[in-house]
This record gives sequence, structure tokens and C-alpha cells, in this order.
Amino acid sequence: MKVARNTPQQLILSDTPWFFGILFALNTLIFAALGLLLTWAGGSAFWYGLSMIIFGGAMGLWSFHLLVRRVQVIFDRTKGTLVIRQKSIFGYEAIEHALSDLSHAEVETILNKPAWLFASRHRPVLLLDKGMSAGRHPIIQAFSTGTCAERITGTVNDWLAAHGSDPGNRSA
Repeated sequence: MKVARNTPQQLILSDTPWFFGILFALNTLIFAALGLLLTWAGGSAFWYGLSMIIFGGAMGLWSFHLLVRRVQVIFDRTKGTLVIRQKSIFGYEAIEHALSDLSHAEVETILNKPAWLFASRHRPVLLLDKGMSAGRHPIIQAFSTGTCAERITGTVNDWLAAHGSDPGNRSA
């Protein structure tokens, strides 16, 4: 996730998962190509090839749909809105909240088991303390290692504090 714009009026966060998009696209193409080769071979390989095309292609598209989503979060001071946009190959979704409902951002962490084998993973979440959508709203669905979640959380809280909405010391 990266900061696309950071002005006094607007903060825009953007995430485009290029790596996973390319990975799932190549996976789908490989299954389809192998399936075509088997169908052209004829005989009993025809049915194996056809099943590879159908199931491999369907699973690749389904994985692409579930895991590859472009996310854009727009904090707009002039309109007083917070908009979370998600786009996948099958659709577009935009959820709008009042910016005044946003309390702060924090890091959500999950610990992997066994802890000695894997590091803990994090994601940034927005805490809305008022309105119909009060609660925790993840900016992105995936958890990741590294400091990206902390960096994004710090950016959001700094932007809120710089414009009169002091999030205090509530970030984790």
C-alpha cells in the first residue's frame, strides 16, 4: 500500500497487488496451455486436457477474483467523507463514511503458530466510533509482514492530527 496523495485537503491511499495479479494470470495461462496441448494430443488425454482447461481456468479466475483487488481509500476534508473503493475483475464497490465518524487508525496483528517459524503479520484498520458503521474496518483484507501497516497507520493518524482531529496516542 502506498500514499498516492497527501495534501491538507485530501489523503489517498492506494494498493494494487501487481505481484499476485501476474502470478494468478500466469497460473491460469499455464493450465489453459497445458490443457490445450493435452486435448490436441487426442485419445484419452483429450478428457484430461479438457478438465485442465475448465477446472484450471476456473480456479485461476476465482483465485484472481478473490485475492487480487485494487483498493483505494480517500480521506476528503472538503467533502467530509471517507471512501473505501475496491475493484476486482468482476465488480466495483465503494463504501462511504462520514470523516467525522473516524476516530483513528491502528495496526491489527495476528500471531502465527508456531511463532518461532513465522513472523507475526499485520494490516492497517480504521476505527469508526460513531455512525451506522461503527467498528473496525480493514483498509486491506490481507495481512503482511514488515512495516507497511505501521507506516500507513502513522500517515493516517498524522493527517487526522494535522487537521484538528487528534487521534491521540491510540495507534498500536
